[in-house]
Amino acid sequence: MSTPIKLYIKGGCPWCDMAEEWLQTKGYKYDVVDVLDDRDAFDEMIRLSGQRRAPTMQVGGEVLADFGPDELARFVRDHRLTP
Repeated sequence: MSTPIKLYIKGGCPWCDMAEEWLQTKGYKYDVVDVLDDRDAFDEMIRLSGQRRAPTMQVGGEVLADFGPDELARFVRDHRLTP
């Protein structure tokens, strides 16, 4: 069983779109939270990551903030996440 992935995004953000496309292409299941639609989620993202930029991903106790596809691939590999 894979670790649940929570992806914080901002609607219309090209980096967020790339993160979602990468995860989908690789077969990962994840929950999407649009922080522009949910102020509590925005505050949670800031608390977890210490910043306001998206995408931000939380997996277990690990957080990857403000990333592109290369950083996402490295994070997934380093944390041995499986789809």
